[in-house]
Amino acid sequence: QVQPVESGGGLVQAGGSLRLSCAASGRTFSSYHMAWFRQAPGKEREFVAGSRWNGERTYYADSVKGRFTISRDNAKNTVLLQMNSLKPEDTAVYYCAAKTGTFFNSDYRRYDYWGQGTQVTVSS
Repeated sequence: QVQPVESGGGLVQAGGSLRLSCAASGRTFSSYHMAWFRQAPGKEREFVAGSRWNGERTYYADSVKGRFTISRDNAKNTVLLQMNSLKPEDTAVYYCAAKTGTFFNSDYRRYDYWGQGTQVTVSS
């Protein structure tokens, strides 16, 4: 199994950038699909971006396409989320999650392992 740990959140002005990092323990990290989700107060957790286990394909929510970039380094057991052109509506707790299986899935209920989350606040 893996245990994701997020870092890199903070407060930024609209239009700014942040980079989130997810370090995952475990020797089988490269076999997991990885994804970032976020949850704002009073809202359901939503998919942000994801990567297949081998990094060959990435996926994005429509709301972040062109602004966010996910990348992974299986040699370092890390997943990064580069967030540019941030908007106030991006404010949320961001979670890193892992799942096994043949197919990638953007449904948070399919993910087995979760980090504790990191707060991202974008001021207007």
